[in-house]
Amino acid sequence: MDRPNILFVFPEDWGRYASAYAEHDHARTLNKFVRTPNFDRVAAEGLLFLNARTPAPGCNPCRSSMLSGRYFWQTGLGAIEQGTAWDESIPTFPLELEKSGYFMGYTYEGDFGKTNARVGGKRAAFNSAGRNFGDFSSWVTRQAAHLGGIEAAKAELLAEVRGNFRSFLDAGARGARQPFCYIWGPTTTHRGAGWEPGSGKKLWGIDPDALQGQLPDFLPDVHVVREDVSDYLGECCAMDFGLGVLLEELEERGQLDDTLIVICGDHGMPGFPRAKANLYDFGTQVALAARWPGNIAAGRVVEDFVNLMDLAPTLCEAGGLSLPRNMAAQSLMPIFRSPSSGQVQAERDFVVSGLERHVSISREGFLPYPQRSLRTREFLYIINFESGRWPLGDPHGLEDATVKVSDPKAFVHETMLAFPDLDAGHTKAWLLEHRSDPGVAPLFQIAVGKRPREELYDVCNDPHSMRNLAGDPAYAAVRSRMHARLMSVLVDQQDPRVVEQPCRFESEPYAGIISKYTTDEGRAFLERLRRERSQWHSGTSKL
Repeated sequence: MDRPNILFVFPEDWGRYASAYAEHDHARTLNKFVRTPNFDRVAAEGLLFLNARTPAPGCNPCRSSMLSGRYFWQTGLGAIEQGTAWDESIPTFPLELEKSGYFMGYTYEGDFGKTNARVGGKRAAFNSAGRNFGDFSSWVTRQAAHLGGIEAAKAELLAEVRGNFRSFLDAGARGARQPFCYIWGPTTTHRGAGWEPGSGKKLWGIDPDALQGQLPDFLPDVHVVREDVSDYLGECCAMDFGLGVLLEELEERGQLDDTLIVICGDHGMPGFPRAKANLYDFGTQVALAARWPGNIAAGRVVEDFVNLMDLAPTLCEAGGLSLPRNMAAQSLMPIFRSPSSGQVQAERDFVVSGLERHVSISREGFLPYPQRSLRTREFLYIINFESGRWPLGDPHGLEDATVKVSDPKAFVHETMLAFPDLDAGHTKAWLLEHRSDPGVAPLFQIAVGKRPREELYDVCNDPHSMRNLAGDPAYAAVRSRMHARLMSVLVDQQDPRVVEQPCRFESEPYAGIISKYTTDEGRAFLERLRRERSQWHSGTSKL
């Protein structure tokens, strides 16, 4: 059998948001409002996973894990977000496929965060038609008047996607058939330059007011937050818009059915509590679908718990490779080839996720917030190893509700001022401005307050994880069982957080100041933050 082409679609900061999921979710679901016909097509003509989870809800550690088929803590400095470096002795599936004869390349965030060595470096980049697609809503809004309207501006970005993909396909054309591996990593759902406020409704018809009563219980159900969510869902639609171009191009070239297509997110929404950089479902669940005619039966819906790192051995196996050494992940090929829906492999009943340092300056001493979780069908169990630290970063005085700043809107654009592990945006700014309001104060504490060492949630009856059962005697046996199972995986997979003393993640180069802040420019930035924070207490902030 000829080896398949591989199209791997991996948007940045895309969670589990696709219209294909709406019919499988409970009544309150944001998937009722997003429209992703191209993702839905892949799922309908192939396989939809209901319980895919990220190995780490941060851009860089997730990519390190997913590309290598290892838990993130097994990837050296690839385990952290800022201050990262890649150990090129660790095999990754794109480079293993390339070594075996695949033509390999990527577009947009295929550099996979802070280092592109994992996917071939600059030589494998195909961005000749442009890189504007990642700023979809802001670019379309700015250019619409010059290009003849919104639809004309959208078409311009689709032409960019097509041009980049064609440049890759044309460069890979050979006399003898050579399979390709193309990684498309759009950044529309990443905050980046910022989503255009109101773009969810203006560009995609997603009315923020229609979301009333549909948000998770831990988010304030106010217009500002609903519009922020609506704008994010609009960026999900934009991503799917571009995906349609890739499918169309393959179809026109007669290569669609010769291509294994895998589409997945990396973690939850940026700039929202309990999402990105958190181990609650809002941060760890992701979309995942695959299409491969002749190998994946169409119309299947699978309930197995899947860790994204399982994609590395899967794609290696699909490409006819022997699995690289030291992969902890398990290939999904048995699920691909099964005719069944539902639970296909009984042993796939849990996922372990975790995170170490995200934003480097989040805490004094440039320290991480170490956390690990075990998610099963019924329960979510989390260990916060340093529960005395602030989970989303130091508040710099804003834990005191009486401290005011003159312009809370500064938090729309500046992540680093306070709680740096929560991306800047309209939701963050609104929460900080209204954190002393009686109805908001409890939600603010849920979002940014210190957390106990252990958390346990009955996700069947408490889908938004609002009631911590870790200290409830009625759940003592469940807590003990979940703890033992999680620790078994961490010890077996040699997680430094539990097998090393002292743990490497508490010291340089995994912690401590990064080079960015040792330059004159970096020191000046830190000093500016310090001055601005000091004004909060005096009531003279000029933010």
